[in-house]
Amino acid sequence: MVIIGIDAHKRSHTAVIANTVGRQIAVKTIGTTSNDHLALLAWANKHDDQERLWAIEDCRHLSRRLERDLLAAGEQVVRVPPKLMSHVRDSARTFGKSDPIDALSIARAALREPDLPVAHLDGAEREIRLLVDHREDLVAERTRVISRLRWHLHELDPSWAAPANFDRASAFARIKFHLDGFSGIVADLARRLLTHLHRLTEEIDELTAELSRRIPVIAPALLAIVGCGSLTAAKILGETAGVTRFRSKDAYARHNGTAPLPVWSSNKARHRLSRTGNRQLNAALHRIALTQARCHPGARDLLARRKAGGDGGMEALRILKRRLSDVVYRALIDDHETSEACKLVVAA
Repeated sequence: MVIIGIDAHKRSHTAVIANTVGRQIAVKTIGTTSNDHLALLAWANKHDDQERLWAIEDCRHLSRRLERDLLAAGEQVVRVPPKLMSHVRDSARTFGKSDPIDALSIARAALREPDLPVAHLDGAEREIRLLVDHREDLVAERTRVISRLRWHLHELDPSWAAPANFDRASAFARIKFHLDGFSGIVADLARRLLTHLHRLTEEIDELTAELSRRIPVIAPALLAIVGCGSLTAAKILGETAGVTRFRSKDAYARHNGTAPLPVWSSNKARHRLSRTGNRQLNAALHRIALTQARCHPGARDLLARRKAGGDGGMEALRILKRRLSDVVYRALIDDHETSEACKLVVAA
């Protein structure tokens, strides 16, 4: 068996074939089109037509097409986290950094780590992720537009009380009516910004409605968690990117940053807050925890017990987030199993 490490870039991929002890056998650099990937497969077959494993650095915005083409050809593909590759490169006897050095480091990392995530074709989670990311970009742009519009309105009439919320139909009508009494470049820019703001709000509302339609079908168990609305569920689905790539609920907690880190000193075992992991997932769990702390009896009882035992408010909240991580993991597993069962029924 051989390992083929791939260092992926926007315009080129560099592949290194390594044997089972990590010794380099061959190197090749190709382009990033499907025809280039077919040439890469032919090159790999020429060097070894036996069992092989493709190890690709986990940067899917660069390697998604390569993964898809390799999987379509029936190849085994695993994803290597970049931090594993960098540690292997630091321990190598060679100096410097190049694409072949990085590709060999990826192959050696795959040899050292037997439980790497297995690549698979993108499912509904990626579509949800794209919709959520696009909506967040539009919300950020709307915030910038509102900020500029407020300054223009203040310059035109400092005494006028602008609406508190600029993203409502009543606010658009009120601002438009107010601007009708002004002329000049500042008023013209304010009208342009108001039109842009209206268009952004309509598109954000359309994306929100689309996510609200998709999530109950894809993740009903996740949506049933108290405090988890459609947008939070969409964020969790998109950032998780397939719950089956986590071998346990504890691995998922480590990924989302709710698992505490051990910091033992001498014979005293202690743990501290983890600041690693996916912070977007952590923020989604934090929103759920805040909602449950306000209105869910079970969460309120847990927080009260932890505080009575000497924990501070944030310490108790972190305990709740760790429990919620397990709840979310089980819900994602249930939704995945339900989805697979539906596929089998449709196929039959």
